[in-house]
This record gives sequence, structure tokens and C-alpha cells, in this order.
Amino acid sequence: MCDTLVTVTDDGILFAKNSDRDPNEAQVLEWTPAAEHPDGASVACTWISVPQVGRTCATVVSRPWWMWGAEMGANEHGVVIGNEAVFTRAGAGPPALLGMDLVRLALQRSTTADGAVGVLVDLLERHGQGGPCSHERPGFTYDNSFLVADPDGAVVVETAGRAWATEPVRGRGRSISNGLSIPGFAGAHGRRVKTWVTGATRRRSVTGPLAREATGPADLMAALRCHGDGPRPRWTRAHGGLTAPCVHAGGVLASSQTTASWVADLRGGARHWATGTSAPCTSLFKPVDVGAPVDLGPAPTNRSDPGSAWWRHEVLHRTVLAAYDARLSRYRSERDAVEARWLEERPTSADAVAEADALEAQWSADVRSVGGDDGRPGWVRRRWAEIDRAAGLVPAPPPA
Repeated sequence: MCDTLVTVTDDGILFAKNSDRDPNEAQVLEWTPAAEHPDGASVACTWISVPQVGRTCATVVSRPWWMWGAEMGANEHGVVIGNEAVFTRAGAGPPALLGMDLVRLALQRSTTADGAVGVLVDLLERHGQGGPCSHERPGFTYDNSFLVADPDGAVVVETAGRAWATEPVRGRGRSISNGLSIPGFAGAHGRRVKTWVTGATRRRSVTGPLAREATGPADLMAALRCHGDGPRPRWTRAHGGLTAPCVHAGGVLASSQTTASWVADLRGGARHWATGTSAPCTSLFKPVDVGAPVDLGPAPTNRSDPGSAWWRHEVLHRTVLAAYDARLSRYRSERDAVEARWLEERPTSADAVAEADALEAQWSADVRSVGGDDGRPGWVRRRWAEIDRAAGLVPAPPPA
């Protein structure tokens, strides 16, 4: 599940997204340069191949480790896109393009937001959408909605099978979540029960005002870290943490986790910040540039790997989560001060990534020494024990 926001200012567009997926589904920040392609070439997406175009744009995207497509990203022309899972009456189709494939393809093939919308719609009509959307739950499928933006404006695109609708963003801001929201289209294609399970309406009631009130990237970073009415994560048995934008796994019906986050400032030139790690409330937003790839080390999988930056942070995140108030307070102020410095005087991506890695190593060592009450409900603690075992973070219990 996910939330995507845009803020419309007199000077241009601000964009933000939390990507909520399976808790052990690491994401990869991946840079691809602009390229020329021969006639007849094709591109292998997650489940199918489609014809390639003559020239593709340079991009940087955040993608789940196992798929070709991306949850969010940007291209060299200042186009940004985020997608959302939506549940519709269209029914599951055969393997085709995933919504994440459509995000990456549109970024590679467009120079404006309107052009990206045209690419999305054309590919959807030609190839359809469908196929497993989760590595660990191959029966999990969904349709998609998108928030597409460039420095001059933003557009919402919602789909149900090969049907689609668009709505330009008007007013101060807009957010989308895991339910159809365009009047008429939502009534014709939405599924109320599944939309309720995702907590989409409740989260949009939080993210909509935050999008309209934001004045800069720091406000949107704070919006993505929002836990709703209080400063710490909250859970319900049905929705898990899906009651606020910063999602922490643990529900019975839904157990998504925010596994990566992104903020873009498209005013006066595109500037991007990405966590490249889960849980924005425990992470640093690091500056990333489309034209400046960074060596992030070995690509992660869904198994714990101390060589992976995503998994090194995951040790910090999960340690903090077990005594949230006592442990996050150890470094929250330093995290905020570092981001404020980066926003004021932007370092290179490589320097920021190196500094973040060193800081998170210090913070991980420190929070492990701090006690505190685990305020999570019992069912949440049990769910996280299962998640940790699946990732190989703790030994599995002996047979009964």
C-alpha cells in the first residue's frame, strides 16, 4: 500500500511518496543513463517484454529488489511518478505489465507529465496490466493509480484493467492512496471492502491537508513520517499500521511496511531526496541526482544481508520499533539537523550516502544499549517475530 502527494506552489511542484510493501521486500535505488536503441529492440519488464523506443531518458528509480518496474522515480526532464495499488471490479488478468513497469517505462519515454500520462495510457491499452505483484505472495494482484508531475503541474491517473481516467490536480495540493478517487470512475470500478481494508480513505484524510499546507521539501518529509494523531506508530488488528502515512507492519488482514520514501522539489530545477531504506521515521532522506549514480554496494534481496545498506538500516529500524519512544529520541534531533544542513547546502549524493551510513552505524550501536517498554500490541510483536525469522534476522525456534 502507499501514499503519494503533490503540493502546488506559485513557483512549481513538490512531490512525495511512501512505498508500502511486504516488510522484507528491500528496495533498490537504480540509475539508468539515457540510451539509443536499434529498430526492433524490446525491453524485458517484470512478466512480459514490450517493444523498445528509439531513445530512452536517463532515470533514477526506487524499485522492489525482484522486479524490473519501479515504485517511484524521476527522469532527466524533471518528470516524477508514483503509483498506488487499487482494488477494482476488473478482475485479475493474465501476466502483463505491472503498474511498477508502467512507472519506469513512462519515465524512460517522456519529457513532460502530460507526455508520461500518454505513455501510461497507450501501454495500458496495448498490453494490459496483470501478474503477481508480490514475491512472497504470488497470488496478490491489483490494478494501479498514478500521480504524475513535472515542474508545471500534476495529473492523477486511475485504472481498472484497461479502463482509465485522468484528473489534473487543481488547487493547493492533492494526495492519492489505495482507493480510486476520481468521481464517476471510482463509483463504476471501485471495490469498497478491499479499499476499506487498506485504510485508504483514512490516510487520504491525513495526507490531503498535509499536501495542501506544505511549503517545502522538509514539510513533505515530515508528512511521510506522520503517524496520525500521535508521535509514535499505532496499529489496529485489521489494518496494521495503515491508518497513517508512515506505515509499520503488524495487522491481521493487512501487514504492509513503508519500505522506501521519496521527496522531489521541482521548483527552479529538479532536486530529489530518497531514503533508500524503510520507515522514513527512522531514516535519513538523502539527496539523489538523476545524473550522479552512487555505488550502494550489493543489491539487497528479501534476506538479511549486512553488506546491503537497506538491511543495515533495517537493524536500526527494527531495534527502534521495539522501544520506539526511548530509542528514536536518542538520535531524532541529530537526524533532523543533518537533513536541515543538507537542504540548506546540498552535498553530493555520494558524500551524503557515506555520511548517512556512518551515522546509522553509530545510531544502531547506541539504540541497542537503550532499554524501554515495547508498547506494541501482542499480535504486532508476534507478527514481527515471524517477519524477522523469514528474513533470517533471528534463529528460527526449535521444532516443537
